[in-house]
Amino acid sequence: MALYDFHRQLAWFLVASNGAVGVWSLAAHAVPRLRVRPLWWAVTVAQLSAFAIAIVGVVMLDRYGLELDQFHALYGFSCIVAVGILYSYRGSPFVKDKVYLLYGFGSLFIMGLGLRAMYIGTHSPFAL
Repeated sequence: MALYDFHRQLAWFLVASNGAVGVWSLAAHAVPRLRVRPLWWAVTVAQLSAFAIAIVGVVMLDRYGLELDQFHALYGFSCIVAVGILYSYRGSPFVKDKVYLLYGFGSLFIMGLGLRAMYIGTHSPFAL
């Protein structure tokens, strides 16, 4: 199942990339030199991977008729909800001076959701 392997690779990309941009964002809060435009490009790519994983997962479920563990779906789709929440707070006046903390901790939270979705249980067809 090539889609399964691609789904797993995307999951590891989500975990690694959100972990990296989370640490980068937290460091940028403390070190203004790190506040560069490539950080926001990296955050965008890392967080859009949640949507890519969901799309590939839905296609895979449809194509192969797999049964999905409910908690896998909960944690997986929670990544998408978290991306939306982070984006909605980005322009908020009370977050203006804390945007790097918001994306730092938010990206690490998404990383954790991704890890939890991957290791949710032995009943999931996606468990490693």
